[in-house]
Amino acid sequence: MTVHHHPPDEFLAAFAAGVLDLGQHIAVATHLVGCARCRAAVRAIEHVGGAVLAGLPPSAMSDGSLEALQRRLDEPVRVADAPARPRARGFTDVPGLPSLLDGYPGSSWKWIAPKVHLRPIRLAEPSATRVFLLKSGPGTKMIDHTHTGFEMTCVLSGSFVHAGGHFGPGDFDFGDGSVDHDVTIDSAEDCICLVAMQGDLKLNGLIGRLLQPLIRM
Repeated sequence: MTVHHHPPDEFLAAFAAGVLDLGQHIAVATHLVGCARCRAAVRAIEHVGGAVLAGLPPSAMSDGSLEALQRRLDEPVRVADAPARPRARGFTDVPGLPSLLDGYPGSSWKWIAPKVHLRPIRLAEPSATRVFLLKSGPGTKMIDHTHTGFEMTCVLSGSFVHAGGHFGPGDFDFGDGSVDHDVTIDSAEDCICLVAMQGDLKLNGLIGRLLQPLIRM
């Protein structure tokens, strides 16, 4: 797999720092599954962060810290409940997803437009970013659109093209209000992508404005 399009460096740094919300984290993790270059970049960022922490001068403990720790050591130990058995993975038919989605409840494909289907991923915790799979048939031409928020797209299979280039398996596409997306599926097979989105699509043109109330992602 040759990957040509990657997340911006600030997303990789935020992923390494653990400050992305769950939806954003899943999108970047999905890209990392197929991109050795970005996995190496994240490891390098983590190494630099660890070196910076190790080089910081020691800080004085607040008054009473040692006594508070000793009191906690005297508290009875609570035996943790046995972990619940994880549910069977609901997305075994979709290759290229990160292992953190193991055990997530499955969902079915929902029709949203001719040759376009959506499959929601119900996140394990609240997130400002919603995540779903999007499947588009060969030759599908999406309505020209922009975004009221942002959209992270990770290609799992198939491919598409727009003004920003050609996107195949492993590639990462980012869109926001400054980008107009005029997408065409150019693969002979269905194009399946994982999408993490905040805000909504804003359809351009007269036809887009007429269809806007009917399309929700």
